[in-house]
Amino acid sequence: MDMIWLNDGGTPEARPEEQHADTDILDAYRVVLFNDEEHSFDEVIFQIIKAVRCTRATAEKHTWEVHTRGLSIVYSGNIANCIRVSAVLEEIALKTEIQTG
Repeated sequence: MDMIWLNDGGTPEARPEEQHADTDILDAYRVVLFNDEEHSFDEVIFQIIKAVRCTRATAEKHTWEVHTRGLSIVYSGNIANCIRVSAVLEEIALKTEIQTG
């Protein structure tokens, strides 16, 4: 998208919009939850709901994916929110990782 700027002579000119490389703004982080064979489905579902603030149906889908695939990306967002989500999941010793890229 082009933005309109005034040049030194006061004449409007279009310039390309600046792209920000700040990954905190771009939501380039995600929380991955791993299967651990130690927690019940209900424990994991409850903790996902608590951490991500999602519906039970969404938490059940993530829990099933963790069980069948070994992992699930349960949240994507900025680094501060990913740290918060990961900390809540780890309250009951669930195994998580924050990834970028």
